[in-house]
Amino acid sequence: MSTSIRLLLADDQALVRGALAALLRLEKDLDVVAEVGRGDEVVAAAREHAVDVCLLDIEMPGADGIEVAGALASQVPGCRSLMVTTFGRPGYLRRALEAGASGFVVKDTPATELAEAVRRVHAGLRVVDPALAAESIAGGSNPLTERERDVLREAFDGATVADIASRVHLSTGTVRNYLSAAIGKTGTSTRVEAARVARSNGWI
Repeated sequence: MSTSIRLLLADDQALVRGALAALLRLEKDLDVVAEVGRGDEVVAAAREHAVDVCLLDIEMPGADGIEVAGALASQVPGCRSLMVTTFGRPGYLRRALEAGASGFVVKDTPATELAEAVRRVHAGLRVVDPALAAESIAGGSNPLTERERDVLREAFDGATVADIASRVHLSTGTVRNYLSAAIGKTGTSTRVEAARVARSNGWI
C-alpha cells in the first residue's frame, strides 16, 4: 500500500506549475496527482483525486488562492492547503491563515525546504516563511474593515464613486465615507493611491 502524499498544484502559469511538479516528483514520498490553472477548479479536482495537500498560488483566475483555501477547509476538510506564492506580503499571510491555510511559503523556497513544508503541513503542522512571519508581526493587523476593503478593490482601476456604489450595492454617500476612512488609514490622498497601498500590503 502506497504511503505517498497526494498533491495538487494550482497555479495559472503552466511553466511554474510544471517546474514545481518536476521538483516535487523527485521526492519518493510525494506524488503530484493533479494540476489546475484556475482557482475555481481546485475543490472538484481535490475531491476527484483524493488529494492530501493542495499547493496554491494566490493570484489566479476564477478564485484567488485565499478563497480556495477557505473553500477547501469547509468542503474538503481532509485536504490541507499550502500557499506557494511570489507575493510574500504580510497581509496575504494573515488572510490565508485566517481562511484555513496550513502554510505559507514563497516560490523561491529551495526545493528540499518546499518538500519538507509539504510533509509538515500533511502532518497537521503549520508552516510559515520565517521572514514573512516576522514582517507580519511587525506590521500589525489589517486596519481596513470588510466594507472598506470592498470599495478599495473596486477603486483600484480608477472607477468613479458612482460606479463603485453600483458594484457594491451601496449609496454614493456611504461609499464616499468608506473611501475617506480607507484613505485616512492608508495615509494617502486619493482612493486609487489608497487601493494601491492596500494591495501592496496584501490587505485587499
